[in-house]
Amino acid sequence: MNDRPNFLIFMLDQLSGTLLANGPAEFLKLPNLRRLSEEAVNFSASYCASPLCLPARASFMSGKLPSRTGVYDNAAEFPASVPTFAHYLRRAGYYTALTGKMHFVGPDQLHGFETRLTTDIYPSDFGWTPDWSRPGERIDWWYHNMNSVVGAGVAETTNQLEFDDEVTFTARAELYRLACRDDQRPFCITVSFTHPHDPYVARKMYWDLYHDATLPMPAVDSIPYAQQDPHSQRLLDVCDARRFDISQQNVRHARRAYFANLSYVDEKIGEILDVYRACSLDRNTVIVFLSDHGDMLGERGLWFKMSCFEDSVRVPLLIHAPERFAAGTVDAPVSTLDLLPTFLDLASIDANEFLGDLDGVSLAPILEGGRPPSDRFVAAEYAAEGAVAPLVMLRHGRFKLVHCEADPPQLFNLESDPNEQNNLAPDPSHADQLSTLKGEIRARWDLKRFDREVRSSQRDRHLIYAALRSGMYQPWDHEPAQNAANRYMRNHMDLNMVEASARFPRQRARDS
Repeated sequence: MNDRPNFLIFMLDQLSGTLLANGPAEFLKLPNLRRLSEEAVNFSASYCASPLCLPARASFMSGKLPSRTGVYDNAAEFPASVPTFAHYLRRAGYYTALTGKMHFVGPDQLHGFETRLTTDIYPSDFGWTPDWSRPGERIDWWYHNMNSVVGAGVAETTNQLEFDDEVTFTARAELYRLACRDDQRPFCITVSFTHPHDPYVARKMYWDLYHDATLPMPAVDSIPYAQQDPHSQRLLDVCDARRFDISQQNVRHARRAYFANLSYVDEKIGEILDVYRACSLDRNTVIVFLSDHGDMLGERGLWFKMSCFEDSVRVPLLIHAPERFAAGTVDAPVSTLDLLPTFLDLASIDANEFLGDLDGVSLAPILEGGRPPSDRFVAAEYAAEGAVAPLVMLRHGRFKLVHCEADPPQLFNLESDPNEQNNLAPDPSHADQLSTLKGEIRARWDLKRFDREVRSSQRDRHLIYAALRSGMYQPWDHEPAQNAANRYMRNHMDLNMVEASARFPRQRARDS
């Protein structure tokens, strides 16, 4: 079992894959990610399963689309009965640990991880449940709003920075502990940051790495509200955008802080990798770098996520194991749904009785130099705030279709129109392509049933949340174990053993 690779997974929050399509964009100050990218297999057209945190993360962990997990939005319970890559690896003898954000909702706050080193940054209950029975209603206390943009700038500490500082500290401590352990199991450590998620506020030392005049502005200018597609109009309303006057300076500052926070995370990843290398944990380890979803960052006048445009639904994906896989770029569309079966293949875990039930496919053949399939359809879904019915997306070759029963379809040729400015769906010359993709959607989804299930889930969760908030409230939030009686040195321990077991490299025995 010792020849099985270790896994070190870095997950960011709200990092658009368009910024790392062929490695980090030149203007980004990301030395650690640049080095990682140069030695990794870079999947330049990787898609999340849903452009929202919890649905995307549950799908990444389970290999199943939100319509199959029931995790439709950021307040939907991730059922404990859904197997995750942590379950599969742990069952096969791996040690599995999580530090940072995964936004689990429900009583199960581990989902296969043997240990979880921090609490989460967001709530674990049903309080953020959308309500499609009240279209147009805006819930101000938890919906996104444009204060993140108009308030962009510099601060030395924030809620987000405090969290990711803790994530870095605990990740480094865990790697030191692994180096000192007697446990010889292979490991899977997931380190999940909340940056560069808004609010767009950065520490001055990272802000100063960038200058407004040199930063790229959105490739597509803000589109007037009346000319936006219906879903984008709803997202603008959800974010209360029409109440704000967003200036070019606001846009520059928000983007500058976002890029600065990427540099902050890059430094934190470097600090973790320093420990990883110093403790010789880099032997036979696969590093995976990804994000849950992207950020529109002002493209088309849109911000945050929740959209199926490329900046929102495309994510970076690097798989780094230079001793196993030749570095390079794969341009074929893939999905974060593919990671669970990939992990199992790389770990030589036979799970064929379960894998037929997944929506992802293993990337191992591509990593080993095989040609990506040319006929693959890559899918995503969205069924949360700002929607009035489920949205589904299919990417096939150079074409992408976004379909919702409540809205006109959107068909884009991403090869000739990477900024998605020309909707080809009404064009008779693309009727065959539209028909093919619509036929695939009908074959894959029962959208009426999907809609009913989302509404039923919302209705039930609203009732349960109101009930559980009446009387004594018992939260589900994860409480990391901190048993002071067994930390450092205590009098039920042998000091010699404590010091020796916490030292790496181990002290050699003296000659007698």
